[in-house]
Amino acid sequence: MSASVLYMSVSVDGYIAAPDDFLGGPEGHRLHEWFAPGGEFAEVTGPAGVLMDEMAATGAVVTGRRTAELMDHWGGDLHGVPIFVVSHRPPGPAARFGYPMVTYVTDGVASAVEQAKAAAGGKNVHVQGGYTAQQALAAGVLDEMEISQVPVLLGAGRRLFDLLPAQIELDIVRVIDTPEATHLRYRVRRDQGVSP
Repeated sequence: MSASVLYMSVSVDGYIAAPDDFLGGPEGHRLHEWFAPGGEFAEVTGPAGVLMDEMAATGAVVTGRRTAELMDHWGGDLHGVPIFVVSHRPPGPAARFGYPMVTYVTDGVASAVEQAKAAAGGKNVHVQGGYTAQQALAAGVLDEMEISQVPVLLGAGRRLFDLLPAQIELDIVRVIDTPEATHLRYRVRRDQGVSP
């Protein structure tokens, strides 16, 4: 059965981006160096290679509008799977006319996750974006989180979990420790006060 999984790199002090929307470090990509040293995607081998294989095997993506627009909707193709963008407004011209794999969902994150799971063909759904993750947790539609904690303190910026409706309990599924990052897999507990 398909699961919605947040994949996110985060600093030890909880930031997913610096105040300027870059990812830290002099080149602006410190949080992604564990899989893209120097800003270029590299073949990740060993234990962390499992994570890259899992991300590449997802069947659909759910992301927020901010993330989608910062990435120019990945040129309309992120690993060849459908992209569902949660937004309160219709898409701009590029996404509307130039990117057939991109669907804007204006009736909430729960609807976006439901549509993505239907389109994923039984594969997992890759969730992206801090605000989208917070919305999905609040709506009870985020199943798991793969947090790659990078050994750096950014000191300021955008935090991953600033606004949550309540305490949310997690179960640890897996820990992969590498020199570049500690990768923590969590399952969101369903026996708590989060909406189903």
